[in-house]
Amino acid sequence: MKKALTLGALAVTMTILLAGCGSSSATSTKSTSSSSGSSKTTKIVATGSTALQPLVEQAGQAYQNEHANVTINVQGGGSGAGLSQVAKGSVNIGNSDLFAQEQKGLNAKGLVDHKVAVVGMAPVINKDAGVTNISKEQLIKIFQGKITNWKDVGGKDEKITVVNRAQGSGTRATFEKWGLDNAKVATSQEQDSNGTVQKIVSTTPGAISYLAFSYVKSDVQALSIDNVKPTEANVATNKWKIWAYEHMYTKGQPTGELKNFLTYMTSKAVQGSLVEKLGYIPLTSMKVDRGQSGAITNLK
Repeated sequence: MKKALTLGALAVTMTILLAGCGSSSATSTKSTSSSSGSSKTTKIVATGSTALQPLVEQAGQAYQNEHANVTINVQGGGSGAGLSQVAKGSVNIGNSDLFAQEQKGLNAKGLVDHKVAVVGMAPVINKDAGVTNISKEQLIKIFQGKITNWKDVGGKDEKITVVNRAQGSGTRATFEKWGLDNAKVATSQEQDSNGTVQKIVSTTPGAISYLAFSYVKSDVQALSIDNVKPTEANVATNKWKIWAYEHMYTKGQPTGELKNFLTYMTSKAVQGSLVEKLGYIPLTSMKVDRGQSGAITNLK
């Protein structure tokens, strides 16, 4: 009888223990599932224009700070690379200083344009050259290799070193179209980014190139052309003609967090502070609209 009671007690104990283990396992599974669901991350990759890169990087960081489930990776490479990669579906966003239809060899069908800002561009020189203003004709001749010394345009007796951007650069395409009237330029060294050009011009006596306003710092001299200064106010009225829209292209209409991020790029949080802080021009500040063909329409 005593033996039977002992066996019965043991059975009850085992039942309780097994029930406890079953309960713990269910709770653990539920917790892991919830954790897994809450940690789902959306990754957005944007590549292309180095002129637009600083704005997208900083806006992306601010957006990530408010949306822990989103990571935004911003890369350079030039407008051509950005447009090519978004068209192939390799990235989510192709950043460009050009309308997609302007990019040679690109099938722009299916690409959706999201304009987020305007960027001015200016010829810049090493400050040692001693020049602050030149004519458009002189500028063209410098890039053609027909003027080779700064003394010929009122500066020091110093050789001119031309630094160009690589083919496929939206900054180069914009500068050559609106600054050089698409004149054929001489062969010179080519660089892949605004940042690299800025460093080279600031440290190379006699150097000349061109930069987006957002990269024009105090260690280089921005040139006026025909006594028109490269300022945001002059861009807004098209008095300064070397400027471009900053485009963020997607393949098809964006959805989900990609759509939300692009909406954020045109929100007050970005347009009202970050755009101007970084040297860009808000779309709302423009007094004119310039179409793909170059036609100008005054805005009310």
